[in-house]
Amino acid sequence: MRASRLSLLGLCVALSGGAFAFEPLPLAQQGGVSQVMLTCTACHGDALMGVAAAGFPRLAGLSADYLSKQLYDFKAGKRFNPYMQQFAAGLSDQDIQSVTRFFAALPAAQYARPNRAAAASDLGARLALRGAWERNVPECVSCHGPGGVGVGKTFPPLAGQPAAYLANQLHDWQKGIRHNDPNELMGHIAKALSEEEIQAVSDYFAGLPAGGAQ
Repeated sequence: MRASRLSLLGLCVALSGGAFAFEPLPLAQQGGVSQVMLTCTACHGDALMGVAAAGFPRLAGLSADYLSKQLYDFKAGKRFNPYMQQFAAGLSDQDIQSVTRFFAALPAAQYARPNRAAAASDLGARLALRGAWERNVPECVSCHGPGGVGVGKTFPPLAGQPAAYLANQLHDWQKGIRHNDPNELMGHIAKALSEEEIQAVSDYFAGLPAGGAQ
């Protein structure tokens, strides 16, 4: 039991881009995905809603299609992280399907959904809701949906994700470490943003108020 929990914990750490890795085993040999909640909360917090201080992202309620795409992108070398690539390489198609469906089915908080018509009084809100079209930077909600709730497998939720996680992803796109988005849209956007803007827009989405579970 201890070995299986460590292996599943390693999978969750890898999904978050964490600093530890364990050799994965097929989920069928570990008692199934029912163990995931018991192990992943160590890094991702209660109910897998993320840990802001550590920059571990929310997994609960994310689209299974989005999570699957990320795993396959790691397997194919389209997204780079030494720990994630190690784990993705050891996962079968069935493993990926089981894990991502399990995460997607977990209850997740609903967040405020300001759209482009909402007031934008600070830098983060202006970027999120208005963009910076003078630099060909569209508003985040035009792709990620009202309030950054996420759209399909291509545009993940931004609302409620830790600011450190969001900022890290923008930095990765700036540096060309991450480039698994359509037409390198996020790479263009991230390279047009200053450090102040990256922090401001990350803080904006991380700070959106949450309501009940959906």
